[in-house]
Amino acid sequence: MSSLYRTEPVGGVPQPDFYNAVAAIEWSGSAGELLRATQEIERRVGRTPSVRNGPREIDVDVLDLGGIRRIGPDPILPHPRMRGRRFVLAPLSEIAPDWRHPEGGESAAELMNALPRRPGVRKISSRPRGSSARRPGS
Repeated sequence: MSSLYRTEPVGGVPQPDFYNAVAAIEWSGSAGELLRATQEIERRVGRTPSVRNGPREIDVDVLDLGGIRRIGPDPILPHPRMRGRRFVLAPLSEIAPDWRHPEGGESAAELMNALPRRPGVRKISSRPRGSSARRPGS
């Protein structure tokens, strides 16, 4: 689990900053099963339908699943907008510095360094206690 990051909203309606983190998990099911599991987590937390990129209680995305490339059905893998999202790449580079984008081979840090500085992302906490030093895929 990464540190917690505070992020300026990207697109959509005016709204407060978001809080973002990235977690690596072990998964033995299908991509579709993982998507359904994340949607169930969102439902249990109380996510309600909203406008696209609007305020929401929680948003759990599947970014990558062992390097699988998948056009559809959902989830599309790797996540189709992760290359341009500093709020994804900053925490990802923290917990998985050796991760490489399945399509272009770039690291999260390399992708992040190619982005404009805005919208901004600011680390606001350290990694949670008890978070594993184990890296994804190891």
